Amino acid sequence: MNIIKNRKYSYIVSLAIILAGLIMFFINGLNYGIDFTGGTMIQLNIGSFVEVNDARTIMDEFDDKASIIHAGSNKEELIIRSSLDLENNEISEIVNGFVNQFQMDPENYQAQKFGAFMGREIRDRAIMSVGIAALLMLAYISIRFQFKFGLAAIAALIHDILIALSIYSILRLPVNSSFIAAMLTIVGYSINDTIVIFDRIREELKNNGRKTLEETINGSVKLSLRRTINTTITTIIAVGALYVLGVEDVKVLALPLLLGMLSGTYSSLFIATPVWFSLKKGKTI
Repeated sequence: MNIIKNRKYSYIVSLAIILAGLIMFFINGLNYGIDFTGGTMIQLNIGSFVEVNDARTIMDEFDDKASIIHAGSNKEELIIRSSLDLENNEISEIVNGFVNQFQMDPENYQAQKFGAFMGREIRDRAIMSVGIAALLMLAYISIRFQFKFGLAAIAALIHDILIALSIYSILRLPVNSSFIAAMLTIVGYSINDTIVIFDRIREELKNNGRKTLEETINGSVKLSLRRTINTTITTIIAVGALYVLGVEDVKVLALPLLLGMLSGTYSSLFIATPVWFSLKKGKTI
């Protein structure tokens, strides 16, 4: 496995995903949840399982883009999230639709309205947090290793965030506060793998000075590969179990975590080290 020799292919794969995400972003934008857009959430206790498509026939009259998910241990509840500020009479009509079609108890529902201010605040604070964290990481890695190692690590972090945003843009997955929390978690997870590999490269540079830089990097990645893969698999099993077995509120956190872990492992191996090699050699590719 020659990471350096084949680095162009790694760059092409990442750029293809990011460009596709950018295109979809400019066409449709991100699918912001009500945490960011404001809107209305209605939680209905139907008393029996109802297919999402059947529920959507009622909601389409009011908002055909509303998110509808199941909740409860037996999936007898529905959570409807709409980016529209539905009027009280519209909420009543929606509830009556479920009462008439599925014989639901008319008292078994809750409705809440959300403003967009909190979503904007969370977004702005998250961006600021990532920026501050990136600067502190750059300073730490520059002191612990060298400045070019820090730049390569930050490039990998930016890559992970862009990949996650691209996938969410392409698949039209809802971006909410859970997504922001997951991204902040991934920043720490990804940098950990990158530092482990950089530490191995530094040791190999000291102990095997006769090797070329390319040989040293490839050898260091091979030595770190088993540890990186085992750590990632173990974590993915745990988070995957949460996604498969967890309730909907847990799933919306677990999904971006899974995507971020995969992207973080990929970037540590195939982005961070080639970028550092290019910086070290003064090459652009």
